[in-house]
Amino acid sequence: MKAKLEDLPQVRPELGDAVRGSDWGEMASGLMTFPKGMDFCPLLEGLENNLCQCPHWGYMMTGQVKVTYSDGRTETVCGGEMYYWPPGHTILLEEDSQYVEFSPKEQMADVLAHVVSKMSPG
Repeated sequence: MKAKLEDLPQVRPELGDAVRGSDWGEMASGLMTFPKGMDFCPLLEGLENNLCQCPHWGYMMTGQVKVTYSDGRTETVCGGEMYYWPPGHTILLEEDSQYVEFSPKEQMADVLAHVVSKMSPG
C-alpha cells in the first residue's frame, strides 16, 4: 500500500486537517499537524492514568514535541527524528509540528474519540 500525504483523508471531521490518515491492515497511518502550545494533558484526562495508552511509531518532519512518560521521564523529538512512544505518555507541542505516525488502529480510534469528546463543548 502507498499514499501521498496530501491525499490522505481527514480521520475525524471534528479535528479538521490536524489528523489525516487511513487504516492499513491492523495499523492506522496518520499525518499529524498541530500548532505550538497544543497540550494533550487535558485532552487525555479520563484515560488510564490520564495518559495515552496507544503506542506510536513515527517520523517528525518539522517542529518539536516534548513527550512525558508515566515514570516522569521526558524527551524532546525534533524535526528529522524517528520516534517510538510506548503506552503511557502525553505530548506538548513546543513548536508548530508535522509528523507521520503509525499506531494500532483500534487503540488509536479509541484515543481520538476520547480527545474529540474532550474538545466538544458541554
